Amino acid sequence: MYLKDFEIRWSDVDANRHLANSAYINFMSHTRISYLMELGFDHKTMEVHEIGPVAFYEHLYYFKEAFIGKPIKVSLEIMGMSEDCKFFEFHHNFYNHKGENIAHCEMMGAWMDLKTRKLTGLTNEFLKSFNGVEKAKGFRVLTKEDSRKFARHPKNIKG
Repeated sequence: MYLKDFEIRWSDVDANRHLANSAYINFMSHTRISYLMELGFDHKTMEVHEIGPVAFYEHLYYFKEAFIGKPIKVSLEIMGMSEDCKFFEFHHNFYNHKGENIAHCEMMGAWMDLKTRKLTGLTNEFLKSFNGVEKAKGFRVLTKEDSRKFARHPKNIKG
């Protein structure tokens, strides 16, 4: 399990003076990018290969509040990945300064080719980065159908 430490800042709290929903999303995104950077997926590398990660959904479950001045930890576990790494599923847990699990998130995403703006698998160079990483208990190989589990379709405003 990958863990990242965060300090809750004034800008991270909402009108109820607890950690705002948007801060949870930002902390998870920061945790994912930090993890990817440790695997060699820094911004320069992604720019050179013209790829970037995209999120399909993030389902958050809140258990306890988190407050300013108290540190938190955010975990990342790889729950699933397609054979070509096009699709991935990560789970995040939030822990307060006492080690209590205060929130959980299930997210699914994919890699996008930034030239074609279409989803893409990773090259062999990048696939090697994921071969040796720790997978979570319950890890599974994902297919395109897994990415459609919560499929929604846009409904445009007629004008």
